[in-house]
Amino acid sequence: MNPRDVLGFAKKNKVEMVDLKFVDLVGMWQHFSIPISQLTLDVFKDGSGFDGSSIRGWKVIQESDMLVVPDPNTAILDPFTVVPTLSLICDVRDPISQAVYDRDPRGVARRAEAYLKSTGIGDISYWGPEAEFFTFDHASYHQDSQSGYYFIDSEEGIWNSGEEGHNLGSRPRHKEGYFPVPPTDTQQNLRSEMVREMEKAGIQVEKHHHEVATAGQAEIDIRFDSLMNMADKMMLYKYIVKNVARRHNKTATFMPKPLFQDNGTGMHTHQSIWKDGKPAFAGKEYAGVSRTCLYYIGGILKHGRALTAFTNPTTNSYKRLTPGFEAPVLLAYSSRNRSAGIRIPMYSPSPKTKRVEVRFPDPSANMYLAFSALLMAGLDGIKKKIDPGDAVDKNLYDLESDEAKKIPTLPSDLGEALKHLEQDHQFLLQGGVFSQDLLESWIAYKRDKEVDQVRIRPHPHEFYLYYDV
Repeated sequence: MNPRDVLGFAKKNKVEMVDLKFVDLVGMWQHFSIPISQLTLDVFKDGSGFDGSSIRGWKVIQESDMLVVPDPNTAILDPFTVVPTLSLICDVRDPISQAVYDRDPRGVARRAEAYLKSTGIGDISYWGPEAEFFTFDHASYHQDSQSGYYFIDSEEGIWNSGEEGHNLGSRPRHKEGYFPVPPTDTQQNLRSEMVREMEKAGIQVEKHHHEVATAGQAEIDIRFDSLMNMADKMMLYKYIVKNVARRHNKTATFMPKPLFQDNGTGMHTHQSIWKDGKPAFAGKEYAGVSRTCLYYIGGILKHGRALTAFTNPTTNSYKRLTPGFEAPVLLAYSSRNRSAGIRIPMYSPSPKTKRVEVRFPDPSANMYLAFSALLMAGLDGIKKKIDPGDAVDKNLYDLESDEAKKIPTLPSDLGEALKHLEQDHQFLLQGGVFSQDLLESWIAYKRDKEVDQVRIRPHPHEFYLYYDV
């Protein structure tokens, strides 16, 4: 839609409010709303002003005046408001220079797409993340100077199988929740409602199902799209999942590892490059891919440790990326083999399906930054012809095997990932896609607000281990 189309759409649907959404540095939607009378053609050109001084990771208060400029292509009716509300995703601009704000994640994604075209390697990149999540019935948590705890519960959780009273059983056991039918899968209707809302909002869904863990772990797969469009869709995806859950008095989380002793939540990310309407990753090399594709893989493997600062950006991410458990932690590639960090799917021999699946990201990521960083690493591999080495077609979950011992591993915690990003980030600066300021802000924020805050607090299990020393 163009701006005039949006105004006509709003009038047709009797819209009363307009919700202007933008993304903070960490990757969460922020918003403010204006009456429909204030949405004019000029707003699509000149933007609407707001105070950005309290937005996480943004600049100091003396540079806090900002503009949000709505993207008319993102217009939908918000499905969760009582008052008819038009939702628009916005870019953030500096009001003085009128330039896209360099810490606006959406601006990074725009520059990444432009950089791909400038290299001549491709016209467009396609992205297909497989985001997982949990839907619980209860989540409480607290931390102060003398106490700290979390408590989550789900009627579907296997730990409730021994509860007294009216108990119907049929709960998925730990690590046995993959694809059961109801009544063991208790959230079929809930996920279908999420899918219905996604499709009404313009997101094409391919499938949904229960995931491996007990207690309502799920996956909804959506059809691939370009980098910017997919990042926008993933923000809307999270919004819909969380609000449909709330509609049913439940709570959804994309936290990578909320449960001990069960599978964490990942986001296997499929990606490909096309040029002149043809798939650049199809060829006659290993697993039917091109040399270009292998170089792309080589770039991700080379920069993989630095990439985790964006693809696995929370301290909790590394509870999932634990050697010997369900998530791949080795920087290797293979076809079909799900224990490798990068996989080449083999569902179809068609050249159009040739793509790379990076398996270590999780959905706590800022989608715009994570997708852009992966693309930049892959493009660096293509430009520099980085050889990924031989594929590894053996089970790599056995970390004591001779093959596994030779393969580099992902960082063991967020602090280590940030150190790798400090040491290896020149590939992100190419074409001005990421700025040095954004990278420094990201590292500083993550260290100060997350790594250090977790590091200095006692862990509940430490009392179990050490109280009687």
